[in-house]
Amino acid sequence: MIKLAVSGAAGRMGKAIIQACQGHEHVRLSCAIESAESNAIGSDAGELAGVGALNILIGSELSNADFDVLVEFTTPEATVDHVQTCRVLDKRLVIGTTGLNLQQKDKITAAAEDVAVVMAPNMSIGVNLCFHLVDIASKALGDDVDVEIVEAHHRHKMDAPSGTALRLGEIAAAALDRDLQSNAIFGRHGQIGPRQRKTIGFCSIRAGDIVGEHSVMFAGEGERVEITHRSSSRMTFAHGALRAAVWCTQSGPGLYDMQDVLGLR
Repeated sequence: MIKLAVSGAAGRMGKAIIQACQGHEHVRLSCAIESAESNAIGSDAGELAGVGALNILIGSELSNADFDVLVEFTTPEATVDHVQTCRVLDKRLVIGTTGLNLQQKDKITAAAEDVAVVMAPNMSIGVNLCFHLVDIASKALGDDVDVEIVEAHHRHKMDAPSGTALRLGEIAAAALDRDLQSNAIFGRHGQIGPRQRKTIGFCSIRAGDIVGEHSVMFAGEGERVEITHRSSSRMTFAHGALRAAVWCTQSGPGLYDMQDVLGLR
């Protein structure tokens, strides 16, 4: 049985992962942590997640915890700190944190030289299938279509565009041999002039309790192809994260993503 630690245990995803652990064939929760300032410190992780008492109290320190894999859905700063701890402890990681900058990603890449790390902006099986489909569609349709990406999330999401939307853009750009940084447009306003063919547009919606919606539009003359994924429950992300946790216990050091976990590459 794989012993799982959850960071960000009091957050939406943390609670969903704790719920998903219950009755899982290969995974059991062994540790739950939060930031030292959190009001959840000292609370029973199971009671907080709504699954009943598990006799696992939420703490703030990872270094003395007993676990095999850490599942990380927190802030970029906390994630990098926990990655360094896991590297020292020789523990595997599953990272779903978004909003990481290049320097932070470099630190994760360095840690992956010593431990197995699965990092993905979205752990949903369906979303990762969409990643694969966007690659296929981009290569097939080429420069004869305009690419636009629309994403929607709940009002509390901190970053925009979402990590998933950016990943969709990266996949399309790579397939079309474009530099996303040079060709991305994040929203439009005013007299912007005609659209440039190589542009990849992004639009972000923040409203209510939307769990997550992503659409990639390939619009040409006379026809349009759309690849869309809608999540109605965070449990889809949680189940994907646990699948990644099981997979990475069977893998050597390296930086992986959900395409590796699902055997899509």
